[in-house]
Amino acid sequence: MEPEKPTEPTGLLQTHELYKYILETNVYPREPEPLKELRALTASHPWAVMGTAPDAGQMIELLLKIVGAKKTIEVGVFTGYSLLLTALTIPDDGKIVAIDPDREAYEIGLPVTKKAKVEHKIDFIESKALPVLDKMLENPDNEGSFDFAFIDADKINYINYHERIVKLLKVNGIMVYDNTLWLGTVAKPESSVPDYFKEGRVSAIQLNKSLAADPRIDISTVPLGDGLTICRRMY
Repeated sequence: MEPEKPTEPTGLLQTHELYKYILETNVYPREPEPLKELRALTASHPWAVMGTAPDAGQMIELLLKIVGAKKTIEVGVFTGYSLLLTALTIPDDGKIVAIDPDREAYEIGLPVTKKAKVEHKIDFIESKALPVLDKMLENPDNEGSFDFAFIDADKINYINYHERIVKLLKVNGIMVYDNTLWLGTVAKPESSVPDYFKEGRVSAIQLNKSLAADPRIDISTVPLGDGLTICRRMY
């Protein structure tokens, strides 16, 4: 393969040299070949910026291993970088419920997933997420049965997803929300934010306040990618 070309910083770490150092020192050397291949495939997509940042992916992989995740949920898939990462990390008999209305984007990464021989771990559901999560909760066996959840979908529904994901997760299960710092706009005056970022900014601010006030979870927000908020279900 061609030598890695460090990407421009996509999150809050705006020093290019430092971001390049992190990628080249810690991230790229440990990134599995299937993920490198999928990242290259996604690079030409018009919405490539929606893909999970590789440094954020490394954190997700570590969390999956710490909790020994075997049964997971992914809300929002795009071309499947974080989905493939999860499938590579969990045991061979692990399962991922992956929900996204855009099958076309998912199928961009599907050949890589098949080549990596982890497709059998994935239950891809082509749908908006709320009806699927509600249907899952109709079955009492699903409550408190998932080890891990990653949410990277329509920001306006993050709070709605949270209420359902908390019920589906085991006690001590981990949920991770992406884009919770929304390109740093959460800390900027609304008047300085471009119009096309304003709705997402409002949703991120509302979510962050809601998570901070939720007594059911522990939380930590880390400035990886566009902001990851990591939550542990306490009870």
